[in-house]
Order: sequence, then C-alpha cells, then structure tokens
Amino acid sequence: MATAAVASRVAVSAPVFGSDRGVGSSGIKGNNNVSFNNKSCVGGTLAWESKAMRPRHTNKVLCMSVQQSSKSKVSVTPLDLESAKEPPLNTYKQKEPYTATILSVERLVGPKAPGETCHIVIDHGGNVPYWEGQSFGVIPPGENPKKPGAPHNVRLYSIASTRYGDNFDGRTGSLCVRRAVYYDPVTGKEDPSKNGVCSNFLCNAKPGDKIQLTGPSGKIMLLPEEDPNATHIMIATGTGVAPFRGYLRRMFMEDVPNYRFGGLAWLFLGVANSDSLLYDEEFTSYLKQYPDNFRYDKALSREQKNKSGGKMYVQDKIEEYSDEIFKLLDSGAHIYFCGLKGMMPGIQDTLKRVAEQRGESWEQKLSQLKKNKQWHVEVY
Repeated sequence: MATAAVASRVAVSAPVFGSDRGVGSSGIKGNNNVSFNNKSCVGGTLAWESKAMRPRHTNKVLCMSVQQSSKSKVSVTPLDLESAKEPPLNTYKQKEPYTATILSVERLVGPKAPGETCHIVIDHGGNVPYWEGQSFGVIPPGENPKKPGAPHNVRLYSIASTRYGDNFDGRTGSLCVRRAVYYDPVTGKEDPSKNGVCSNFLCNAKPGDKIQLTGPSGKIMLLPEEDPNATHIMIATGTGVAPFRGYLRRMFMEDVPNYRFGGLAWLFLGVANSDSLLYDEEFTSYLKQYPDNFRYDKALSREQKNKSGGKMYVQDKIEEYSDEIFKLLDSGAHIYFCGLKGMMPGIQDTLKRVAEQRGESWEQKLSQLKKNKQWHVEVY
C-alpha cells in the first residue's frame, strides 16, 4: 500500500472523544500539568450519550495508510528528527500560531458507533516538529463569543502519529477527533449553538483547508526510550488512544535506527462497541507480526459483560489481569492513562482494591510509581 494513501483518500466529515479540550493561554504554558476542559459537557446530553444521535455518515474508512500488510518496517526521514536532546515545546503560541493545511479527514468508526470519530492528517511542512505523546493546539476560525473581536481559545488534541507523520517524511501530524454535538435534554433536538466549535470545524474540514496550530505541548506522555526493552502498559478510552497509536507505530511500524523496540507493549482500549474501535486494523496487524512484544485487550461496554454481569469497562479488564499488571509494575513497567477524566476514578478504585487484596497500600505504591516516573496520566 502506498505511503501516500492518506492524502489520496476521499475526505468525509467525522469526530473525537473528549473533543474541544478548551485551553486558555495559561494552559499552553503549563507543559507538565495541562488541563483539558470539555466545555460542551456542561448540562444537557452529549451526542454520544444520546439515543437521538445518529451518525451522519455510515461508511467507515479503514485507516490503513501505513503498509500494515508489509512484514518489513517502513523507512522514515529525516533522521535528524532523532537528534534533539529535549522535546520541542511551544514553538508556536496563541498570538503567533502556525498556519498548516488539512490533508485528509477520514471517518474511523462504523455505522453502529455512538457518535463520529475522525482521523485528521495535517501538513505542517516539517515546521512544527514534535515528539510522540505531545499535543497540538488548534485555534478554530471565528470570534470568541466571550471576547468579542478576539479569536477562540486554543483547544488541545493529543497527536496520533509519530514525529514522522502518516507519510513517514516528517511533514505531517495526525489528530483523532470526536465530534461534540449537543442535544437539548428537554426537546431532544440538536442545538448547533452549543456544539463543540473546534471538533466540528476539524471534522467538517476538507483537504486544502487552513488550520491554526500552536505547540507542541506536554511532557507527561512522552515515550521513555532509555530502555528499548521496557514494558509499556497503555490504558485508553475512546480517542485517548491517540498517543498510543504514535507509540506503537514507532515501536512496530517504523524503521528507526536508534530505537529498536524489544520489550512489551500492552494496550487496553475501552469503547462502546466493535464499530467504535479506533485503529483496530493497525493494532491487529502488530498483534500478528509481533505476538511476543504486543498485547491488545478491548473493553466493549455495550457488547461484553464483566465478571459481575455488568458492562465491561477498561477497569474490569485491568482487574482481570491485575496480578500480571502489578508484577510488571514491580519490575519497572511504565503505565499510561489517556481519555476522558471520568475514566480515572473507576480505575483508581480497582487498583486500590487489587492492592489491598495483595496486602499492599495503594497510596504507597502510587507514590512510588510517581517517584520512579512510571505513572503517566493525561485526561481531559
């Protein structure tokens, strides 16, 4: 499959989980503690929680722009992207953003998925370099309704590609975006005035459209590469899988001379149903090619049951493998969490319960994981 497949695909409108992470100018400066606030969650019902929501497009585009069918890894350029000792941070700020170009917008989910999610490829011409696990800021067009005459605030989105982008040439970056649509809880009708401004702009974008980028930002989710044989446990809900897609492409798809991954990458992905799975073709391909180095567990809340007969969420999958996970953490494994902030209380409760069953203090264990820099969380 040609590496330019992404750019040549037909563009369609589509969406993102935790879309429109509203971040003011102060949020951009706090690289280690970026706060993501989903303003479209205030009151009423979000589209993906409402029975009234119906996907606007029913054709799922398989995001196979990556030569998954090839058993050999893909060459990447320019290799000088490996030479930086520190990650690039805030190269472009809100007052002076970079004008990039949309290359493609692809629908990632099937017709039975609640809501729409898109894969969006952005051409930055190699002028906005970033590292895996960082975020781009996007300034949607138009006027800020709270500040007449001023532009919208920056929205942060985790980057869903490696530093070499989907075309492996260092000129693009990708976002995984869920369209935030608001339905009035009384009438059940969509209220466009309260829809997510940035997620709808991105999902409606067409190839050639211009986009204002800031960043890159963030250090919390950077992939530690000091030990290429380390274990990485990745836990995501919905579009929280974005940074992990970047990690996995770097580990298993790209031929990066100075990073030969030989450890274990274990991905837990929680979504509503099979039609909601994101990048499933890529991940399944890694599973077939690297069975000793990759594990992939899915929690489908509307299709699977947990051991108590309730809906299966990521914390239930974590509990299912808790003994193994705790042993890996004790051996130095890194653990990452990315997705809506509502995912963390259930996960924390599960980990605490498991620790207590093992005769351990979860508070002490968590403190040690943070001290050892094994604990990485980015929720919004």
